[in-house]
This record gives sequence, C-alpha cells and structure tokens, in this order.
Amino acid sequence: MSDLHALFLPCPRGLEAMLVAEMQQLGSATLQVGDAVASGVPARGTLDDVMRLNLHSHIASRVLLCLGRAPVTQADEVYRLALKLPWGRWFKPTQTLRVDVTAERIPAERAPSQKAVWPATARSGRDSPARSGGFLDSLHFTALRAKDGVCDHFRARGEERPSVDREQPDVRVQLHLTASDALLYLDTSGEALFKRGWRTEHGEAPLKENLAAGLLMLSGWTPDAVLFDPLCGAGTLAVEAAQMACNIAPGLGRSFGFERLQGFDRGVWIGLRQAASAARRAPPAAIIAADIDPRMVQLTRANAQRAGVEGAIRFQQADVMDAVPPVQLAPGQVGHIVTNPPYAERIEAKGREAEDFLPRLGDVLKQRFVGWHAALLLADLQADKALRLKPARRHVVYNGPIECRLFTFILVAGRPPRKAEAAPA
Repeated sequence: MSDLHALFLPCPRGLEAMLVAEMQQLGSATLQVGDAVASGVPARGTLDDVMRLNLHSHIASRVLLCLGRAPVTQADEVYRLALKLPWGRWFKPTQTLRVDVTAERIPAERAPSQKAVWPATARSGRDSPARSGGFLDSLHFTALRAKDGVCDHFRARGEERPSVDREQPDVRVQLHLTASDALLYLDTSGEALFKRGWRTEHGEAPLKENLAAGLLMLSGWTPDAVLFDPLCGAGTLAVEAAQMACNIAPGLGRSFGFERLQGFDRGVWIGLRQAASAARRAPPAAIIAADIDPRMVQLTRANAQRAGVEGAIRFQQADVMDAVPPVQLAPGQVGHIVTNPPYAERIEAKGREAEDFLPRLGDVLKQRFVGWHAALLLADLQADKALRLKPARRHVVYNGPIECRLFTFILVAGRPPRKAEAAPA
C-alpha cells in the first residue's frame, strides 16, 4: 500500500541520532524521518517501509504503527479511544491479543501517589477490575481498559471477543500515556528487535544487541577498519560488528509481528528478504574477540555460529592486560578497540585489583596501541581520569537504567607506565 502511516521507533537512550541516520540511509523514497525525541524517532511511511525498518534497523527496539491519539484524563476515555479505532482492518477477533502500557510523564498535581515513569510497563489481564478511575491511579487498570476497548470494538460488530495471551500473542498493542494524551499503537515487530534470534545464552551482564550496534556506530568504527574487543564477554559487540561487516540484515534470522497482521504484502516481504540474503558479503577487515575466561570465548563462538558469522571473527583467550595489537594494520587502515569493561553497577567488583583495573588498562592502551582508536562504555562518568587518557568525545548512553559514558580516544604515545607502589615496611 502507498498510504503513509504515523510510526514511532523507540531505541536505547543516547542512540536517537544514530537511529535517525540509519533510517535516512535506508534509501526509501516514501519514508519521512522526523526529529528525534527522547528514546525514539517519529516517522511517516508505508507498510513496505514498516517491513524494511523491521528487517534492517540495527538500533530500533520496535517499529510501532500509530492508530489513534486523543486527549485523556481518565481510563474510560482511553477505553472510548480504543473502542472507535479500526482494529478489524489489521487483525481478526480469532487472534490473541496483549496490551502493554508505557508512561512518559505523570504530573504530581494530577496523581499525588504516582511518580514520573519512563518506561513503565503493565500487561493486560483477561478481566477488568470492577471499578473505574483515572488512569493516573493505575497504569495496569488503564491497560485493561484499553484492552476492553479493543475487544468491545469487535463485539459491537457482532463478532467474538479476542482472547488475551500474555506470553505468545498474535497481536501486540501498545498504549502510551503522555501528560495529557493517550496514543495507541500496533506493535509491528512482535518480540523486541534487539532479539535477533542468535543469542540463546549470554554472560553475566550482556549488552542488548541494538545498544551494541549503536556503540559501534558512535565509536566511529566502520567495516573497513579492524575491530578488537579484548573483553568480549558473550561477544555481542563482535557479533554485531561481524553482521554489519558481512552486510547481514539484523532481522534476517527471525519473524515479526506484522507477519500476523492484515494489509502487509507478503510478496513484497519475500522480495525484501531475498534481496537482503543476496546482499551478504565477506568481511572487508579483521574482527577479533578475546576474553580471559575460556567459557566466554566458547560462548562468543557459539553465538557467532548461530548468527552465521563464525568465520568472520577471530577468537582468542587472553588477559586484556597482556593485550597487543592482534593484527598488523595495512597502510592507511585504522584499528578500533570497542569494548564494555565490567563496572560496579553491572558486576560487583571488590578489592585492590578492581581499583587498579582502569589505570592499568589505560597504560596498556597508550603504551601498546599507539595510533589506534578506542571506545569504552563505562558507568563511571569520570572514568577518563582513572584511565589517564584524554577523550576525544563523551557520549551519554544508557545501558538499561544505568547512565553511562562511551568514552572515545585517539591513542597517542603516552607516559611510561606507573611504577608499582612500594610495599609498606
């Protein structure tokens, strides 16, 4: 269909500009990309664009198709909005349903018991409570009223009431509440887009795949440059980089919610997938993943195999403190270290060894990787001081709820390593 639909693509906070750039590079003549807002990008596009975005976006968390928006002050108004929307155009009452709710901001004067929330999520249940009230009193109750509106829309047409399935629904609806409005979206992605389909196991504190992809883009790495992750953990950064380098669409190995909706052209979808499969190539530069823990190296290899990029990555078991450039760079080629070191909010770290980790890592980088670029994701917002490196850029990003910095460095010859402190007498 050529009709343009209002879309919204949520993403990890701090990656909005990267998502705008990615959407613009998609090259669609019909996709109109809006200005980024906190945690996402609005757009207008066709249903073909919806399929392209789901298939090709490395950074978006979902592709949401907006069906309606209205000013609301209580849950019954959300019900009335849901009741009047054309759900029958998109799915049948025999399909199962789930409704989630997110809230952007809740004013204290209207809801003294509710603090500002972003995002807050509630799943709809089968039956609504036998009461009514303002949606600001209960996000869960408001989701239930939205679900009732969807179901009663079909009943008003003389059809059966859709059943609710909390775990494996055919159709996902998202209700988003602002300070004054309610927006109802169809979730065209189904499972979140960072679930690429290749990771069945992960390390102790894994990065989500779309955050890893965004970090690679923010770091300045491009597929023609060497990539080295000396603290690879479950290998998310290396696998994402390998899929980019091999030009593998991130959604190629999974299914999507729009495949269970009406109105999407299956022939176009088959063509998009075939074109994406044909675009695969060999990686133009080396990608190396290393970790001191042999179990993590094995896990990285297994994840890479499931992602179809095992042959594009070199695997090493090694201590980062012993790291040296893993390859010799070609004339004019750039080497990039992109890594996610452990930090206290993510993994409990204790003792002198943990305290010395960043200073020692800084010594390794500036003594052995002169001429390379480095990007480190850290929750310590002043970590550059411990590293004793001057960052070229500091990017504010969020790893889930944790505010972090992606510090990027151009490594030049540094001072000699620090002398070990003398032992007390």
